[in-house]
Amino acid sequence: MRLGIVRGHVVLNKAVPELAGTRLLLVDPLTAASLAAADGQGGGTPLVVADHLAPHVGQTIAFVEGREAANPYWPARAPVDAYCSLLVDRVDFRPPAQDAPLPRGQVSR
Repeated sequence: MRLGIVRGHVVLNKAVPELAGTRLLLVDPLTAASLAAADGQGGGTPLVVADHLAPHVGQTIAFVEGREAANPYWPARAPVDAYCSLLVDRVDFRPPAQDAPLPRGQVSR
């Protein structure tokens, strides 16, 4: 699951029947750097996210990608790569300290 900011909506001229009633959002993913800056800017590569929650432009959302994105359409099959799974009320981002020990099992890169 990742966080992103809704930048707009996608309108299709013709859609597959499985996506009837689904809104498509243009989302700018948030990176650790953009969360630390707290400037409302994204930083990742924008992507299209399927949605049934109706967030407004500028709102922060969480979205899932891959096979899990099609789960809301089960048992039908839908050509979805990303799905808006929740609306974010607020984000409390605290970057880890540079000299803090890593959690057990993790190695530094």
